[in-house]
Amino acid sequence: MNDNSGQIVALQYGVEDVSYKAAGELVGITQLVDDFYHYMETLPEAKKIRDMHPDDLTVSRDKLSCFLSGWLGGPKLFSQKYYSISIPKAHKHLSVSSKERDAWLLCMKKAADDQPYKASFKKYLLEQLYVPAERVRQVSG
Repeated sequence: MNDNSGQIVALQYGVEDVSYKAAGELVGITQLVDDFYHYMETLPEAKKIRDMHPDDLTVSRDKLSCFLSGWLGGPKLFSQKYYSISIPKAHKHLSVSSKERDAWLLCMKKAADDQPYKASFKKYLLEQLYVPAERVRQVSG
């Protein structure tokens, strides 16, 4: 990327839409989410968090894709389609310990590993996702 002086500027995850683009925009995010829920449904470590979801994951998949779109610097689809959200407050009613947080992150790590993302973006993504996952654990009932 060039700045106004013609200098090469390194793209930085977390700035503007760099992360959104690194994730493959909405198509890539949707694939990440599909793979995430596949792992949630198949990994024994994830059984408890899977049981916290409805049987039909259609809306859950859409909500997570929409949320990640905006969270990664792309279109704010979640608030456009659903409502404004605070991740910790939305999950406060759930019983989430370190074990459930780690199972959620394991599913996301495996899903991210399945994507054609750069290793640096996978690392960044998992580090960033730890923050809301930990906040959910902190406020859970």
